[in-house]
Amino acid sequence: MEEVNKFSKRFKRYTDLGTSAGSLAIKFLGTKILGKEKSKNAENLGYVLGNLKGPIMKIAQLASTVPDLLPPEYSQELTKLQSNAPPMGWNFVRRRMNNELGVGWQAKFDSFDKLPFAAASLGQVHRANLDGKNVVCKLQYSDMLSIVEADINQLKLIFSVYKKFDSTINTSEIEKEIISRVREELDYNLEQKHMLIFNEIFKNNDAVNVPKVIKKISTKRLLTMNFLDGDKLLNFTKHKVSHRKKLAINMFKAWYLPFYKYGIIHGDPHLGNYSADKNLNINLLDFGCIRFFKPSFVQGVIDLYNSIKDNNEDLAVKAYKSWGFENISKNLIEILNIWAKFLYSPLLKDKSVKMQETNSSVYGAEAASKVHKELKKIGGVKPPREFVFMDRAAIGMGSVFLHLDAEVNWYREFHSLIGGFSQKEMMVKQKNLFRIAKMKENL
Repeated sequence: MEEVNKFSKRFKRYTDLGTSAGSLAIKFLGTKILGKEKSKNAENLGYVLGNLKGPIMKIAQLASTVPDLLPPEYSQELTKLQSNAPPMGWNFVRRRMNNELGVGWQAKFDSFDKLPFAAASLGQVHRANLDGKNVVCKLQYSDMLSIVEADINQLKLIFSVYKKFDSTINTSEIEKEIISRVREELDYNLEQKHMLIFNEIFKNNDAVNVPKVIKKISTKRLLTMNFLDGDKLLNFTKHKVSHRKKLAINMFKAWYLPFYKYGIIHGDPHLGNYSADKNLNINLLDFGCIRFFKPSFVQGVIDLYNSIKDNNEDLAVKAYKSWGFENISKNLIEILNIWAKFLYSPLLKDKSVKMQETNSSVYGAEAASKVHKELKKIGGVKPPREFVFMDRAAIGMGSVFLHLDAEVNWYREFHSLIGGFSQKEMMVKQKNLFRIAKMKENL
């Protein structure tokens, strides 16, 4: 049965959000304009959002990565959210499974755990056994379409408040990008296609494991896949240096090999979306937030890196223009490069470094604050929408590397991915990848 976007459900969501997203905008104005006490408000907001199902948590996480959009106290509290939500009870789960697979659905499984293995913002995951094999079932919560649209309206409210008192960063494209990706995450059929694509990308690479969809037990709101055994990355922080180094390199490959070889990036690198197996290979576990890029955008990322490494201003102009930045000037480039140098800093020298030496959250906060201050002086800027998830991936990965505390020659890892880059070759790879994924989808 197809779910619809119901006004009654949206209205209830607005009521539920009365002490969270809506009041965020009001409290946010109070902290910015009236200098009201911030830390307690931020802590309360994090608590409320952590107990609400739906994408508002993802939206809050993304908002916290936009430089100076929120006061530091809010950003720090919101970045703690890992999309954990209270689980649905068994009676609720049973009804949801009836909707997706029909009455008698339990007979399709050898066993099905009543308690969830994990609970997230849009759904929860149950372990099961199917035809003698361990699987997991990702089941979407009910009425998520209505909840998503209500949360999107709350997001628009937050951004509209921001625009009224500070137009330094034009957030219109950022807003569009977040809305597009959040809506996509509702469609588990689309996530199945993403999984087929990532399976093809990593089919000959042992560093990354991608689950396989079990189509006969999957629907638009139920995703069944084989179980990948692994442990949380934070449980490896006390392991020996060689283990932590291997994990860091494999994480780097998991996120950036798809981008620099195929123009695709996993846009949601929070700690619940991956684990590591006994061989220290990465298990990628969620494919709802995937971003596809034109080869020209990837070329711009490489051009900007080379412009900073070689101090080539003409190459920087080419990169920023290729992404759609307007009114490029020497001053604007110098300001934007403050942030770019922060992101690229671990990649610039051919030596092993710890991430905290060049790319820590402290340096990131300083860089973001300086960029905002300087942009304000020249009238602001409108970042292209593609940057939302590129920045999110870079910041998310940086956080993982800081936890692992391993010295890695990121310069060599990066150059192994970008060596011999060709836009034409990437275009051919993308077409072949989508063709193969389409064939497998129809099997």
